[in-house]
Amino acid sequence: MTERARTKAIVVVGAQWGDEGKGKVVDYLASSFDYTARYAGGHNAGHTVIFDGRKFVLQLIPSGILRADKKAVIGAGTVVDPAALVAELENLKKSGIEVRGRLFLSNRAHVIFPYHREMDKAAESALGEAKIGTTSRGIGPAYEDKMARRGIRVCDLLEPERFAEKLARVIAEKNAISQATYGHPLETAGLLEQYLELAAHIRGLVADTGMLLNRALDNGESVLFEGAQGTMLDIDHGTYPFVTSSNATSGGVATGLGVAPTRLTGIVGVTKAYTTRVGSGPFPTEMPDLDAQALRERGNEFGAVTGRPRRCGWLDLEVLRFAKMLSGIDSLVVTKLDVFDAQKEIKICTGYRYKGKRLTEMPPDAETLAEVEPEYHTLPGWQTPTPGIRDVKELPLAAREYLNFISDQLQVEIGMISTGPERDATIVPRGTKLASWL
Repeated sequence: MTERARTKAIVVVGAQWGDEGKGKVVDYLASSFDYTARYAGGHNAGHTVIFDGRKFVLQLIPSGILRADKKAVIGAGTVVDPAALVAELENLKKSGIEVRGRLFLSNRAHVIFPYHREMDKAAESALGEAKIGTTSRGIGPAYEDKMARRGIRVCDLLEPERFAEKLARVIAEKNAISQATYGHPLETAGLLEQYLELAAHIRGLVADTGMLLNRALDNGESVLFEGAQGTMLDIDHGTYPFVTSSNATSGGVATGLGVAPTRLTGIVGVTKAYTTRVGSGPFPTEMPDLDAQALRERGNEFGAVTGRPRRCGWLDLEVLRFAKMLSGIDSLVVTKLDVFDAQKEIKICTGYRYKGKRLTEMPPDAETLAEVEPEYHTLPGWQTPTPGIRDVKELPLAAREYLNFISDQLQVEIGMISTGPERDATIVPRGTKLASWL
């Protein structure tokens, strides 16, 4: 076997609608890797990590940066708000986290501007009841500009004359669109000067990150890849149009970081012990209000970035099967198992029916998915505290049976179990693929 084939290159993907706890999982795994690399999304993602009594909420910077001897990459597939990135860097600095020489930003990543946020808010408002439920941080409009080939990239920011030229051209176009669509021009005064100043702050981070990562792999260094959001929010395969604007599946690694699929050696999927989603869109296993409220409070199900309450529902194995297929998940991480500690009975969706007929594939349209009837299997709860347990054999029998049911139904190992938000509230069963990657 060649050295290239032996190099660890593991992807962590969200297997639901995001908010699965990827931040904690990546932080935990990062101690065993040289690099952590983010391949998609923007600063709408909120990755929460708790250790040594301190809480960190990272939005764009990979959570692996919290490990003092590790390196982190923000790839070309992301969209970057320089002001938000500088603020995140400042917060890390205040917390004693030094990133110089450890954090690298792709010179090919696209840049978010204030006009993207303005147009995001205006477009969402114009949709009324049909709104998507975006964070209004300009993520979607920035990706729109990227695909329309009028985006401005990080490499442009570093060339003042070129940047001034491109910005003037884009502003003229955006103003015309805003005036025609929303009846007012955009606020763009001082934008050039503001972004040139921001460019000076991030210049030292900029690199050809595709080359950087491929050289690292060639040299036998290990890389942990992370996306943002989750499978069901993927722009191509999710519950369109209630999705994000990038690829959240493992395929995003190749497009967003420039690392070939043949270099990947394993895929980790992350799911909660139940299901949540934020914003609008179909949610087959959503709980009634009172049940959802109780689960939300126990699980602190509020957005790490926006503070929005998350919609809560039972675990959906149809969603997880779909995620396993799309990303090739080898090992499944189950987070927030402890949130079910007080539950008397636990339902699991094992399939869908539509108009009386059992479905054999995930509906492509949101309208059909909104009308499916979940088929449930009910298991007893364990009604015993699980925080503090570090060995899977010490979990209550009913908790182990719940996990075994998930594993058997999906035909995938449970490689990690999280029983609390802290870094060390984690169980990694011996003999699993995931344990071998640590």
